[in-house]
Amino acid sequence: MDIQRSASVAAAKRKRRIIVSVLAVIFIAGVTLGLSRLKPAAPTVERSTIWTDTVKRGPMIRQVRGLGTLVPVDIRSISALTDANVERRRILPGTQVKADTIIMDLSDPATEQAAQDAELQLKAAEADYKNLEVKVQSDLMTQRSNAATVSADYSDAKTKARIDSQLAKLGVISGQALESSEGHAQELATRNQIEEERVAINTKSVASQLAVQQAKIDELRALYELKKKQLDALHVRAGIDGVLTEVPVVEGQRVTAGTNIAKVVDPTHLKAELKIAETQSKDITFGQPASIDTHNGLIDGTVMRIDPAVINGTVTVDVKLDGHAPGERPDLSVDGTIDLDRLANVEFVGRPAFGQENSTVSMFKLDPDGKGATRVTVKLGRSSVNAVEILGGLNEGDQVILSDMSRWDNVDRIRLE
Repeated sequence: MDIQRSASVAAAKRKRRIIVSVLAVIFIAGVTLGLSRLKPAAPTVERSTIWTDTVKRGPMIRQVRGLGTLVPVDIRSISALTDANVERRRILPGTQVKADTIIMDLSDPATEQAAQDAELQLKAAEADYKNLEVKVQSDLMTQRSNAATVSADYSDAKTKARIDSQLAKLGVISGQALESSEGHAQELATRNQIEEERVAINTKSVASQLAVQQAKIDELRALYELKKKQLDALHVRAGIDGVLTEVPVVEGQRVTAGTNIAKVVDPTHLKAELKIAETQSKDITFGQPASIDTHNGLIDGTVMRIDPAVINGTVTVDVKLDGHAPGERPDLSVDGTIDLDRLANVEFVGRPAFGQENSTVSMFKLDPDGKGATRVTVKLGRSSVNAVEILGGLNEGDQVILSDMSRWDNVDRIRLE
């Protein structure tokens, strides 16, 4: 027989179900809220794939680095002085030459004719000078002879006038005779003065006439020297001791005046021509020490020239070499490092993959146990080739990751394995 449940028992059961449901809802809501507030797990990075360094304190040498080539200091580019034909090439590029070594022979009949004409004109002018010299000297001698005759006549007339003056006092000759002799002496005195002035003028005239002719000779001699130089230049010589590097013409080719026909360099006297990024070149000055790596040895040097122009984002810096290295030769690729200055006592670390000097960057600092790393903000100062000054955010002894960590820009912490 069924026993009817009381109303109180049913109510108690309903109450328990409601309480259990409410507690379940509260529990589920709490778990959901807790899970939503949990941070995502830190990503894992393999320790072997990163590059780390320790912050140090001490002296730091600021340097800049650039690629470049070895370039000859003594370069002679030989150009044709006149239009000519390449008659014969005597030696090939790569041959060692002396200053008087003939590289090639050119030919040009017009140049040969011009040199011959200039020589003949010079000889004719020299002959005219000699003829003029003989003529003016002869005229001057004639003038001097006439002056000497007048001078002798004047001397005789002056003596006769003096004697006649004494005779006139004695009454031997008349006063008229005395006046006549004194007048003749006075006339010859005037003529004598005129002849002396004429000789002086003619003497100066001789110098002037000869100077005019000499100027013409000098002009023709300069023309002849030019034509002779052009004629001699048909036998193209090296001009300096070194190595013939280029002969950009072939036999039978017609070249015009100014065409580059050969190039000679001195391979024993080289300089390094470095390309430095324009952002790193502002502190480079003349005389700074440098080191050139030829990949066969290091050569010390000093900065000797800084190009004022920026080309393709780089500045060309010439370094004078103070020594030699095995295998050095023109156009050899080299690496160059220039010492800017020395910082005495600063905190520094290896240069990170990203981050310019005097900027603020974020870096991962390793935990003391080395099993993880946390992102920190670091203020960078002056930089060098392989190091950068730390102005804030890190302390001596801290370890940081220098590798490119851009793929982890969205996290502030990583785990290392």
